[in-house]
Amino acid sequence: MFDWISDANVAAVIGLLGGIMLGLAARLGRFCTLGAIEDVLYAGSSLRMRMWGIAIGTAMIGSFTLMGLDLLAAEDTVYLQVAWNPLASIVGGLLFGYGMALSGNCGFGALARLGGGDLRAFVIVLVMGLSAYVAISGPLARLRVTLFSAAPIEDGPLPGLAQLASRLTGAPVALVGIITGAVIFLAMFTSPELRRAYKEVFWSIIAGLAVVLGWGGTYWVMQNGFSPVPVESHTYSAPLGDTIIYLMTSSGNNLNFGVGSVAGVLVGAFIGSLFKGHFRWEACEDPRELRRQILGAVIMGLGAVIGFGCSIGQGLSAFSLLYYGAPVTFLAIIAGAAIGLRQLISGFVVAE
Repeated sequence: MFDWISDANVAAVIGLLGGIMLGLAARLGRFCTLGAIEDVLYAGSSLRMRMWGIAIGTAMIGSFTLMGLDLLAAEDTVYLQVAWNPLASIVGGLLFGYGMALSGNCGFGALARLGGGDLRAFVIVLVMGLSAYVAISGPLARLRVTLFSAAPIEDGPLPGLAQLASRLTGAPVALVGIITGAVIFLAMFTSPELRRAYKEVFWSIIAGLAVVLGWGGTYWVMQNGFSPVPVESHTYSAPLGDTIIYLMTSSGNNLNFGVGSVAGVLVGAFIGSLFKGHFRWEACEDPRELRRQILGAVIMGLGAVIGFGCSIGQGLSAFSLLYYGAPVTFLAIIAGAAIGLRQLISGFVVAE
């Protein structure tokens, strides 16, 4: 009778809860990667980028607190189990950011828009999920491994900045991470605009806590379950493909954290759009726009797999662990998005 209470299903429920938190943050708090970059570059506002800083600081404080309480082991997390490949972070981040600008959304943003009835986002989600699997296990998998290989860590030091600082100073890893997260969190409040934005601060904290829930929840399942469950948190590249595969093969397949997370964002975004009265069906009327969005989704899927995560995966989940590649990939995503936005807005026209 209780066969459905498997370790994988418990992990999926944890992903669902965290995904709902992120979906609500996107719809009610306007938590959005591309929107934050656009605001900085073209609207002269750093508010939404500072929201990212609050989310990162919150996730970092929470994740390293779990480590300090022995409720999370850094060496078991997916990001700290393989050696960092700087080229993969740079190339993957640039591709992802550029594709995000062309599509007008990242994978997470597309899910949030789909939850509000935007059928254009449905195309982005499908194409990005398929594109990710083309690079993971499809025709481009061998080329990806050849160009951007990342060896598993056996006995060497973990690729984390907190671990590096601990080796250099002797300070506990958890303390380094908590202090770093607190500094990032508090630094965001140097902006008077943010100090007045109570709603944005609240939903940024919720987004960060969703990541902490993912790490702590999957680690608990791994420690107390009977089958291997990866210790992971939210990301939206490969899980889009996992969700497509699960919908087609559920009778012979299992749920996982990523599928639950994808479903959670859709549910949270749907609830948030209803709450604000913003739910409405929308479709693409311009074939050129649809073509651009499909191309962007293809590039995003490839970039996310090469860079070992998307804007949420690297910019929030990996950042919360102070993984070497997280700040590099996140900066590359911002640079790629800036290039793509400039192309869309000005076409790289050089003034004489």
